[in-house]
Amino acid sequence: MDYTKIHINPISPEPTNGSVLVIYTGGTLGMIYERKGKQLVPFDFQQIMERLPEISRLDFDITFLSLAEPIDSSNINLEIWVELVEIIEANYDQYDSFVILHGTDTMAYTASALSYLLENLNKPVILTGAQLPIGVPRSDARENVITALELATAKNEAGHPIITEVCIYFNSQLLRGNRSKKKESSDFNAFHSENYPPLANAGVSIDYNLPYVKPYEPGPKFVVHKTLNNHVAFLKMFPGITPVVVQSTLNIKGLKGVVLETYGSGNATTDIWFLNAISKAIDRGIVIFNVSQCDGGRVSQGQYQTSKFLEQVGVVSGSDITAEAAITKMMYVFGKETDAQKCIEMLANPLRGEMSI
Repeated sequence: MDYTKIHINPISPEPTNGSVLVIYTGGTLGMIYERKGKQLVPFDFQQIMERLPEISRLDFDITFLSLAEPIDSSNINLEIWVELVEIIEANYDQYDSFVILHGTDTMAYTASALSYLLENLNKPVILTGAQLPIGVPRSDARENVITALELATAKNEAGHPIITEVCIYFNSQLLRGNRSKKKESSDFNAFHSENYPPLANAGVSIDYNLPYVKPYEPGPKFVVHKTLNNHVAFLKMFPGITPVVVQSTLNIKGLKGVVLETYGSGNATTDIWFLNAISKAIDRGIVIFNVSQCDGGRVSQGQYQTSKFLEQVGVVSGSDITAEAAITKMMYVFGKETDAQKCIEMLANPLRGEMSI
């Protein structure tokens, strides 16, 4: 697919300090008010300098690329994820880094999915967005975009990129993408990472939390995966959950896996009907991945009586993985492997730093 690209020439003298490809998918960030009325509409990226004049003062090459039809992030799907990794694959050797402008509602899902699809990534891929449109005076879009660009082009003393993984930058914090979760819909600090420290904090200076940043590794070959299997579902525990709800989920035609959102450290009801339903589903080959409803902490199957049975029948512990990272990991694993035991092993172990064991 051919995309329209807009190249920004920096004011600073040559040579420039690297290059970044900015991919616009849609979302609140790129919205402005129509001249007539108050309806928000996507702005024309041909006018990017008018909306973000600060980028002209940066000392690196910037190229903007917009999807043919920018969309609200609520409409993000598997096809868009594959399109994004294909864009990165096609431009991987041409650019030093990538910034993806994305709506906030599903940004954590996209960041998680891309982390799995981009194996042996050795360049920054940073997602950012905004809570207020760029056409609003108090918008957080400008700071988020400018700092994301600076983070994407940051290098260490050896000249290698400091960041070499999929991240989310928002409101002064750089977070590992597959550890992130949207927690605020009306505050600027929209994203949190309860189980993994921020990779960087951007105040007056940018301070990197280097012990937690994935190191630069030039050896392994960059591999892009393009197959995802979405025959998966969430099943969230709640007091009063009925057999009909559980059976309706576990008996979905073609279902391969379920992310079971449990209480606390991985606990669920011990009602016999529930235990039988889980056991029979696993006997039919459905993989069940245990993830805590809590934002912080981790699943510890077997620690309490209410999770001991889940451990015994073969429910896979998700440790401290987020629900967003868990469901996208299932899609990736089922798209890559057909052997049930290999799928279980991949789910139980970290692939891209998304969980601790």
